[in-house]
Amino acid sequence: MPRYILSDVHLGVPSYPDSLVREKKLVRFLEQASADAEAIYILGDLFDFWFEYRHVVPKGYVRLLGTLARIVDNGIPIHIFAGNHDMWFKDYFPNELGIPVHYHPLTQTWYGKTYFLAHGDGLGPGDHGYKALKKVIRNPFSVWAFGFLHPFWGFKIANSFSATSRNAGRKHLKKYYGDDEFLYQYAYHAARQDPSIDYFVFGHRHLPLVRPVSDTATLIILGDWISDFSYLRISEEATELLYFDSE
Repeated sequence: MPRYILSDVHLGVPSYPDSLVREKKLVRFLEQASADAEAIYILGDLFDFWFEYRHVVPKGYVRLLGTLARIVDNGIPIHIFAGNHDMWFKDYFPNELGIPVHYHPLTQTWYGKTYFLAHGDGLGPGDHGYKALKKVIRNPFSVWAFGFLHPFWGFKIANSFSATSRNAGRKHLKKYYGDDEFLYQYAYHAARQDPSIDYFVFGHRHLPLVRPVSDTATLIILGDWISDFSYLRISEEATELLYFDSE
């Protein structure tokens, strides 16, 4: 029974109709994958923005959330990672849907191979400004203070910040930097520090990529569900980066 891994759906952008098309396609994929899945992992940025107030969660996504709940109720574990756009999960996913949220990299061993899983933001050299900002906005005090804003203003400010971040990174999206890829550099050095890891699996870069980083380790970047609709299928026979075509 295989594991399925995907990342970077960014539901909510660029418009409601476009997001709804992607949501429905993701639901079709999840329904098909759950027919034989051992588990499903979503490595961050499922939403372009997510914040949970005590009694308020973002509007929409009912098709997806219902599908996730049904899959978990049928006994198939789902894991979700906080990305750089949807980092403010609280207890809604664990309590309401039965889905644990991971805020740090996770190492798993399947079929005799070891997989290092992470969203990928903040890893590797450079980008010191973002790394400092990440510490601030993930700080429990920052989350607590943001919660005092009325949801109307909270979502308005956060969506504006998300759009600014997305536009700033647009020129880097889909551009391959070779040996200068920060996730390649991270995996290259980590593979030498811990030779037991066979696969480094990341999202974040929106760039489907499979590349060796040592004689025994491979870097996999998952691509996205905006234009690629790519996912990783891990079985006893193979670890494959595939593309979903619901038609």
